Amino acid sequence: MVGMSAFFRRNTEPRERRVTLVRKPGCHLCDDAQLVVEKVCGELGVVWEPRDITEDPDLHDRYWEQIPVVLIDGEQHTFWRVNEERLRRALTG
Repeated sequence: MVGMSAFFRRNTEPRERRVTLVRKPGCHLCDDAQLVVEKVCGELGVVWEPRDITEDPDLHDRYWEQIPVVLIDGEQHTFWRVNEERLRRALTG
């Protein structure tokens, strides 16, 4: 799915999507984002994974000023604040 345009991805079932939450320990925005990701992904049956920016130099270099960052199928969806409805639309639309 990575690199595929949104036009072709929109027919993908939510269960076939993958969400990654790039975060770090002690980040209150990250905790808030995780609650939203857990809720939306849980309701839609979407696989998600947390990634700790302090344990991955590549993620740190790319996103250290933007965390938390939400990736959908490897592409950046949002950063700082996660909007529940926007995430849901991105996963189902």
